[in-house]
Amino acid sequence: MSDAYPNVQLHIDGVWRDAEGGRRIPVINPATEEEIGSVAHCSRADLDAALEATERGFATWSKVSAFERSKLMRKAADLLRERADSIARLMTLEQGKPLVEARMETLAAADIIDWFAEEARRAYGRVIPARAPGVYQLVIKEPVGPVAAFTPWNFPINQVVRKLCGALAAGCSIIVKAPEETPASPAELIRAFVDVGIPAGVIGLVYGVPAEVSEYLIPHPTIRKITFTGSTPVGKRLAALAGEHMKRATMELGGHSPVIVFDDADVTAAAKQIATAKFRNAGQVCVSPTRYLIQENVYEEFVDAFVTVAKAVKVGNGLEAGTTMGPLANERRIPAMEALIADARQKGAEVATGGTRIGNKGYFFEPTVVTGVTREMRMMNEEPFGPLAMMLPFSDFEEAVTEANRLPYGLASYAYTRSAKTAQQVAHRVQAGMMTINHLGLALPEVPFGGIKDSGYGSEGGSEAIEAYLNPKFVSQAGI
Repeated sequence: MSDAYPNVQLHIDGVWRDAEGGRRIPVINPATEEEIGSVAHCSRADLDAALEATERGFATWSKVSAFERSKLMRKAADLLRERADSIARLMTLEQGKPLVEARMETLAAADIIDWFAEEARRAYGRVIPARAPGVYQLVIKEPVGPVAAFTPWNFPINQVVRKLCGALAAGCSIIVKAPEETPASPAELIRAFVDVGIPAGVIGLVYGVPAEVSEYLIPHPTIRKITFTGSTPVGKRLAALAGEHMKRATMELGGHSPVIVFDDADVTAAAKQIATAKFRNAGQVCVSPTRYLIQENVYEEFVDAFVTVAKAVKVGNGLEAGTTMGPLANERRIPAMEALIADARQKGAEVATGGTRIGNKGYFFEPTVVTGVTREMRMMNEEPFGPLAMMLPFSDFEEAVTEANRLPYGLASYAYTRSAKTAQQVAHRVQAGMMTINHLGLALPEVPFGGIKDSGYGSEGGSEAIEAYLNPKFVSQAGI
């Protein structure tokens, strides 16, 4: 056990406490495979207590003015910045990403809190001109009610903070089911809010078996909205369950993001930039670029430049200086990667670099580039969620767009071109919730973040994000 890593508790009704019965789940450091601590495993009684508390919390928080909610949120953001170094270390211990990435995630979360704090004060209704004299027609925005949020392990703070702040800004209470693999850093995010005086019951934090927790919270009459980030199959099950009970839902699901590089692009600059994006967080990013569609004239040049960047990535323990890519976050990602690569090799693909696990201690995997891929290969159809890039040449615009739109996913997309006309056309034709052209411009607090098709629905960024936590109420009043 490490003295630097806490035994993480639940947070229910303003109190940090262990689970009823004392059940716990071990936490493993993916760089060493050692148990570094544990997290409380909630029981049904714990969930009932959290539900009762969140109902009371909603009654309290929904009456707090947007102006005061905003001030408290800003204080939490400042506190998070003060604690960024210690929180980042916890995140690296439990998730594996390099310390610099963990610190950036923590500081970015503070910016997201600030953004939502301002949105809280600007969740305006409107006046609709009436047809008759003496009539007022108003649209009033009201908080939807207690929220249940379910978040994954790849960005332990980032995935929680958007849901948490959307709810708080709107005046909702929330129960967060955070990831058991990476529990300490999201707990510290919530601690920042607790320490600045968020009332008891407004924020609940639980851990447990994901299916058991979701299947209990989602149908419960106290919960009025759910928000989930994770895989498409799980998201579809949770959305169906929410639909059975007429619960509003936001779904941020998987992707298989196309990158289209046209032959008029700055190929060397594009390869360097998008390769860096590929290996961020070891490729365990929902918007990670995965399918690289390269115009034939520049295909070899792009692949060579990309492979050069991949070979220069320093894989290691995220706490060690100079590390640019940490381990995969859990053991099951290793065989998943190996299976995709074996299938591709069997069907004629070649591995330009990487392709194997590094060592036998820790979940390290080589940055991998695969060429000669075809659409029949599993990796071209299944989200790899690892440091795997697949290269496919194309001849013309229509071929590239057809491949980009072939899969049922529609989360992020990328393109590189010097042509304004091509940029406009590709932005219009590619079916995705987000596209960034000639730079990496996704996931800022002030811009929408979400997908279409099997990648989900709803936004967790921009001014659109708070709307999912508000009910519009129409009020029409005539003079007596």
